[in-house]
Amino acid sequence: MGRSFMVFVVVLVLVFLAVGVWVRFAPSDPVRWHVRPVATQDRINQGSAVLRISHQSLLDLNKIALRTPRTRVLAGSVQDGMITYVTRSAFWGFPDYITVAEQGDDLILFGRLRFGRSDFGVNEKRLKDWRGRLQAGQ
Repeated sequence: MGRSFMVFVVVLVLVFLAVGVWVRFAPSDPVRWHVRPVATQDRINQGSAVLRISHQSLLDLNKIALRTPRTRVLAGSVQDGMITYVTRSAFWGFPDYITVAEQGDDLILFGRLRFGRSDFGVNEKRLKDWRGRLQAGQ
């Protein structure tokens, strides 16, 4: 192997590590992510999901969300009627933002990714899991 190939490999590894560090430690701006979702029906896209749950408690959903691994509150509270959570992937620490808001007697759950174009259905799966747990009284 030539010297320029080794330099290329080292630079490539450093760029890869820098991106990994940025993804894990990039600041989360509540002004950007803590936005009230509005929905009349469920919507599933490549990098996001919106679910509407009828007649459920934000307090109960908050307990479920906080038991989810690598999940913390970014902004809001039960008293505010809206909470935005950040859940990070296990290996890279990719952040997903989930906003849950009361809309009348219903809850609107809006999960979306920050980096990339597709989350491979992770937000949809998480929201459906939360909805299932909530409806099962867990």
